[in-house]
Amino acid sequence: MAGPSAREARGPGAPRLVAVAVAVAVAVAMAGLPSAAAGQEEHSRVRAMTSSNWTLVLEGEWMLKFYAPWCPACLQTESEWETFAKSGEILDVSVGKVDVTQEPGLSGRFFVTTLPTIFHAKDGIFRRYRGPGISKDLQDYILEKKWKAVEPLAGWKSPSSIMMSGMAGLFSLSGGIRQLHNYFTDTLGIPIWGSYFIFVVTTLMIGLILGLILVLLADCFCPPKPRIGTDQSELIEKEKDVIIVEDLGISEGSKDLSDEEEEKDDLSEGEEDKEDLSEREEERSNSNDETSEEDSVVDEGSAPEGSGNVPDQQVPDGEAESSVRQRKSHVADGEQ
Repeated sequence: MAGPSAREARGPGAPRLVAVAVAVAVAVAMAGLPSAAAGQEEHSRVRAMTSSNWTLVLEGEWMLKFYAPWCPACLQTESEWETFAKSGEILDVSVGKVDVTQEPGLSGRFFVTTLPTIFHAKDGIFRRYRGPGISKDLQDYILEKKWKAVEPLAGWKSPSSIMMSGMAGLFSLSGGIRQLHNYFTDTLGIPIWGSYFIFVVTTLMIGLILGLILVLLADCFCPPKPRIGTDQSELIEKEKDVIIVEDLGISEGSKDLSDEEEEKDDLSEGEEDKEDLSEREEERSNSNDETSEEDSVVDEGSAPEGSGNVPDQQVPDGEAESSVRQRKSHVADGEQ
């Protein structure tokens, strides 16, 4: 008997409890809407920078942070960065952030290699902030103008320079290749080695096409010389060579003729010397014969009558030997 009465007693109260719970939930939701809207307003104080609006950093004073969602250090400094952004209006400084996973080109333009990385910009002059990412330190960096003691980036490292613009293009290309690789492997289910093979073949084809374009441009702007002109130049050069060879032959021939003439002159001089020697020898021989005859006549006249068969005295041969020696020496000199 007690069971049914209890159920009847509980039955009418249950709907009331449910209604109260629903009312409380609605009230909490209504109360939470203003707080969520306030949170969105607070979050909007940190401006998200992209490759389309980054040029705003070139005007005024900015503090810009590069981060990644997977970076633990970036997550730890997120709340401090939001607190610092709240005081941006008081400090007259704009606060922004860049997600490197979504903006690889912008991270390449600033050449970001570590995370988180914070830059200070004042009228287009950039400096690297290397202090702690605490809100108070950031505020002191702006209020006390500590950035003046920091050396600014070099001109070629400035994000607005031509070199860093090229770097931004390379980083954007690498990001696009990575996304394409993920599309091949995750969406299409192509193996990793297959994706690499596709990229290798594509790179080779692009290189061949670019090389062909360069050759065509070179032919258009720097056309080759006509063949007729080259043939004429070759003929002229050959004629010059022939003339040079002929000149050398003529000079050599003249040298040979001069040498032959000199040899002939030497021979003629040698013959003249020989003739002179022969004439001198004949004269000497004639003089010797005359002297010998005179000696013989004198000997005959001076011999006594009663001498009878006295043998004739022989003439000394000293003079004859000396004349022979002189002849031999002259002949040897003529032959030399």
